[in-house]
Amino acid sequence: MKKILCLALSLVMLSLPLLSQAESAPDASAEVPLEEIQFPEELKVGHPTITKGDFFTELFGNDTADIDVRALVHGYNLVNWDQNQGEYVFDPSVVEEVIVGSDEYGNRVYKMMLCDDLFYSDGTKITAWDYAFSMLLMMSPEIEQIGGKIYRAEHLLGYKEYIEARRREIAGERLEVQDKVLTGVEVHSDRELWVWLDVDFLPYFFEVGLLLCEPYPIHVIAPGCKVYSGPGDYGVYIGNEDPSVTEPIYTAELLKKTILDPETGYNSHPSVVSGPYTMLSWDGVTSHYEINPYFKGAWYHNSLPNGYENGPVEYIPMLDAEGNPLLDAQGNAYYLVKPTIQKVSFTVADNDTMIQKLADGELDLVNKITYGPTILEGMSRAGEAGLSFSNYPRIGLAFLTFTYDWPTVHEKEVRQAIAWCMDRDLLTGEYCGVKNPETGEIAQNFGLRVDGYFGIEQWEYLLVTRQVGWPVNFIDEETVKIRLEEGEEDPTKKFKNRYYTTDEEMEQMIAAWEALATEWEDALVEYTVDLEKAAALLDKAKWNLNRSGGAFQPGVDDVRCKEIDGAIVPLDLKMLYPAGNHLAEFMQEEGNFVDNLAKVGIKLELVPAPMEELLKAYYRQSERTTDMIYLATNFHIVVDPSITYSTDPTASHEIWNNTYSDDEELYYDAVSMRKTEPGDVFEYVSKWIAFQKRYNEVLPTIPIYSNIYFDFYTQYLQNYEITSTVTWSQAIVKAFFGLPTVAEEPEEEGDDLEFAD
Repeated sequence: MKKILCLALSLVMLSLPLLSQAESAPDASAEVPLEEIQFPEELKVGHPTITKGDFFTELFGNDTADIDVRALVHGYNLVNWDQNQGEYVFDPSVVEEVIVGSDEYGNRVYKMMLCDDLFYSDGTKITAWDYAFSMLLMMSPEIEQIGGKIYRAEHLLGYKEYIEARRREIAGERLEVQDKVLTGVEVHSDRELWVWLDVDFLPYFFEVGLLLCEPYPIHVIAPGCKVYSGPGDYGVYIGNEDPSVTEPIYTAELLKKTILDPETGYNSHPSVVSGPYTMLSWDGVTSHYEINPYFKGAWYHNSLPNGYENGPVEYIPMLDAEGNPLLDAQGNAYYLVKPTIQKVSFTVADNDTMIQKLADGELDLVNKITYGPTILEGMSRAGEAGLSFSNYPRIGLAFLTFTYDWPTVHEKEVRQAIAWCMDRDLLTGEYCGVKNPETGEIAQNFGLRVDGYFGIEQWEYLLVTRQVGWPVNFIDEETVKIRLEEGEEDPTKKFKNRYYTTDEEMEQMIAAWEALATEWEDALVEYTVDLEKAAALLDKAKWNLNRSGGAFQPGVDDVRCKEIDGAIVPLDLKMLYPAGNHLAEFMQEEGNFVDNLAKVGIKLELVPAPMEELLKAYYRQSERTTDMIYLATNFHIVVDPSITYSTDPTASHEIWNNTYSDDEELYYDAVSMRKTEPGDVFEYVSKWIAFQKRYNEVLPTIPIYSNIYFDFYTQYLQNYEITSTVTWSQAIVKAFFGLPTVAEEPEEEGDDLEFAD
C-alpha cells in the first residue's frame, strides 16, 4: 500500500491541461515595497457549499463544508492517515505506545498508552476517559431519540448486547451495572485505554481505521455525568457523577439541550474543543475561529520541513522518552506543527463571483472548485489579480440518487432506462469544462465520467487502470528465515501478493495483476444515450400503460404508467437539486437529459432547494418529496459500502442506507470486500471489482462524474499544501502569510558567455 498511495498523490489526470501553482504566483516583492505590503489579519475562506451546522460528528449530517469545520476544531484522533506509508497508523502525538494481542476466542485487543500532554481548549486535561465517553456517546440510543443516527460500532466486542441493554433501560427496565457496560472498551488509568475488536467482525481490511476516535468533553456535553468502569474494570458505562442522585442525568432531554440547542448546542456551536482552532461564532452562513492556545500541534502525513525555514511555522521534532527522534516505519522523523494564522473565517461563495471576491480581497482562499468556467476565470486572472492556485484529483463523485423504496424507481429496469437517457459525458463537460465560444465544443474538461461507485483518485481505481505500479515487492529468503526464527508470521503468507522471493514469483504476481486490470476494462456497462434500450427496459418491466390504463402509445401519451397494487402509477418524476447549480440548466437543454426522458415516456420536473433542505431530505431527516436527488460526495479514505447499501435491518443499518436499496447481492459483495485480511491488496481489489459490477448493474445511484478540484488563494498564503486526503482546514495548520518564494537564478561563472545557434 505504501507504493500505491504515495504514487497516487501525484496523479495528473490523462489529458486534462493543468497549470502549475508556480505559474500563477507573481513576484509581489518586485512590485510593492516590503514595508507597504499588508498581509490579511484573518484568513477568509469561501466554499461552494454552505455549512449546515453539523460541526460535531456525522450523526446529524455529513455536509462536506461541515466536515472541513470538524477538522478545524476537533483533533487528537487515536489514529490518522499516513500518506508516507499509505495506511492508517496510531497518531504519535496522541498514542505513546500500543500493544496488540488476542484472547483465546480470537477477539483482538489494542492496549494504548496515551500521551500525557493533551488538553481541551479550556485547559481541561484529556484522558482515556474522554475517549471512552466519545465511543459511548456516539452509540447512545439517546442520540436516536433526538433525531441522530448512532455510531455503527459492530466491530466493538459486546456492542450488540450493549445497545439492546441500553434500549431496555431507556424503556424503564432496571439493570444491574454489569448488565449495561460496553465490554469492548476498558479504561485502566487516565492514560491507559483498551479497545477490543469482535472476532466475528474480523477480518477487516482497514483494521486500524476501526479505532478512529476523537475526544469530546463530558463536562460540556453531559454535565453531571461520568464514565465508570464496570466491575473488575470490565467495560465502561455512563452514570451520574454524584452517586447519591438516583434519577439518571444522562437522558435524551439533556443531550437535546447540550447538543442541539440552536444558540449554544455543541453540534453547531462547539465551545470546548481539541483541535487547532476554536469557534468564536456561527450565524448560519459564516463562522469565525481563532487559534486554540492549548493545542500541542498537529501531525499530518509526517509534517516534514519543506524549505520554508524563514517562515513563522515552527516544526517541533517528536522525541521518545530517551530524547531520541521518533521515526515512522520508513525511517522518517515525526514532527508536530502549530498554526500561525491567528484568525480564520469560513463562508459560502458563489461560483459566479468568488474569483472577483478573491481579487478584491473579500476572500483569501476558495476551496473545492468544480465548475469549469470558474476554474478558467481563476487561472486566466491569476497573474493580474495576484492569485495562486493548486489542483488535486477528487476521492468522490457527483451522482443521482434514488428514493429507492418508491414504486416509480424501485425496479432496476427503470433506473437503467434513466441512465440510458443521460449523456453523462456531455453533462460532465458542460459543468466541469469550458466550451469553445466559436464551435460550442468542450475545449477543456476538468472532469471525467465514471461508471461506478468511485472517484478518480481512489487507489483501487488507480491500480486497475494501471496509473500506479503493481504492489509487489522483493523480500529475500534470509529475511524471511530471520523473521520466522524471531517468531513473526511468514511475511510471504501474511501479505498475499505483495512479496516475492524469486523472479518466477514476481512474474506470476504481475501476470495476476495484469489479468485483473484486463477484467476491469470489460467489467462495467458504459451507459450512454440509447433511447431504444431505455424504451425496451421499460416495456420489459411492464411500464406500458397510459394514464387511463390503456396501452402506452409513444408520441401520443405523455408518460408511461404501470398498475401497482391496483393503482395506476405514472413515471411522473421529480428531481431535487441544489438551487443555483448550473448542471440543472444543462439537463434541461434541448436534446439533453429531460428531453431524452420525455422521448421514452418519463416526465421529469427539476425542483431546486437550498442545500440545507436537500441534505435533510437525503439523510432522511425530513420527508422525501422527490423520486431523485442530485448531489455529490467525497469519500473517506476508508470506503465501506457495506453500511451505505446494507439490507440488514437488525443492525440499524437502514438509517445509514440513504437510498434504501434492498439488493442482497450488492450488500453481500460489499461485506465480502470489507472482510479481507489487512495487507491482502490483491484479494481486496478483486472483491472491489465484483462490487462495482453489481453496483453498475442495479444502479442504486447513477454515477455522473469525478473531477479535478481547484483551490484559488491570495499569493500571500504560503506553505498551503492541499491534496486529495488533506482538506483546507488541515492544510492551513502549516500555512502562513508571507511573500511568494521566487526561484533563484543560476550564478554566472564568468563574464564571457557563448550561446549556441
